[in-house]
Amino acid sequence: MPDTVDPWESLRDDLRLEPVADRLKRLRARMWLIVQAAAGAVLAWVFAKHVIGHELPFFAPITAMVCLGLTYENRVRRVIELAIGVAIGVLVGDAFVHLFGSSWWQIFVVCVVAMSLAVLFGAGQLLMMQAGIQGVIITTLVAGDGEALNRWIDAAVGGGVALLIAVLAPMRSTTQRPRQRIIALVGNLAMLLTETAQSLRIRDLDRARAALATARQLSAELDEVRESTLEAAAAASVAPLLAGSSRRDVDAIRRLLTPLDLAIRNARVLVRRAESSLDEYQYIPPSYIDMIAELANATAVIQERIVTQEPLASAREDLISLARRTTVRDPRAGLSAEVMRAQIRSIVVDLLVLSGMSLAQARRRVPPTREELDPG
Repeated sequence: MPDTVDPWESLRDDLRLEPVADRLKRLRARMWLIVQAAAGAVLAWVFAKHVIGHELPFFAPITAMVCLGLTYENRVRRVIELAIGVAIGVLVGDAFVHLFGSSWWQIFVVCVVAMSLAVLFGAGQLLMMQAGIQGVIITTLVAGDGEALNRWIDAAVGGGVALLIAVLAPMRSTTQRPRQRIIALVGNLAMLLTETAQSLRIRDLDRARAALATARQLSAELDEVRESTLEAAAAASVAPLLAGSSRRDVDAIRRLLTPLDLAIRNARVLVRRAESSLDEYQYIPPSYIDMIAELANATAVIQERIVTQEPLASAREDLISLARRTTVRDPRAGLSAEVMRAQIRSIVVDLLVLSGMSLAQARRRVPPTREELDPG
């Protein structure tokens, strides 16, 4: 009988293993969004109660918080979906209460009808759920004259406040964060390659194992860069106060993500082979180790260009020079060494693409090996 995984045990392990520093970093990244949601709730409640005069405008702050959420992505869509969902739920719920009264079966029917209408409108999950929720609220808390309409007005107030905050709140730091994170990530990739070369040069297995652990962490760092880039793009798309240069900068960083992802994956394979070769006492030609060190230096140059916002094309020459050197095979090299040479060539292609070349152009800049030219 196959072993079953306890989801609670898995959750406990995740909570226990995640460092406190990582949790605090995530909180800092979300704090401005949390403040926006809280401010939106207060402003919506104050406006609905003291300006419009609703006695208990509970749905205004709820709508504002749901629309703002903890992400910039799809904020405008959330506002529209919530307003339509509330309108459908209020309409269906109010009609059923007036015609059939309030009981358990009306709740069932109202949920089915309201959510079905939302689906027919081409609803997303938020619109569909809000239609059902509002239908239940109307059915279970029988509204007095005009209260059903007031709930929709409260939702409109909350949505309007959320939309205003979505447009005005994003700061330039939101669009700067992806560049800061990708600079750190490219720097970490350069250090990883340097550590790999050093571990091979002095034949330090523990150092190679530490490098392999670092290589496995880079994908998680890339996910953070990707998430912050999506957030920045979403913020820049709706915030007129952010300059066009901010939007262009976010787009430029977003174009780097795919080739950087491939470079990290190939680097992980390279480091794994380095660790394996040391563990199995395999010979690695010094020229191959030098190529890894040169690749690290070329990666560091790319990081410097991203910092100074110079064209990445100026960092290509070192990569092209290295690509020429990878064509020569050392006759003493074993399987692991040859895999590392192949990975160096792949990473060179990835970094050339990152510098702005097309994949076809990058591949043409990496000459074929002698084995490829003369298989016999």
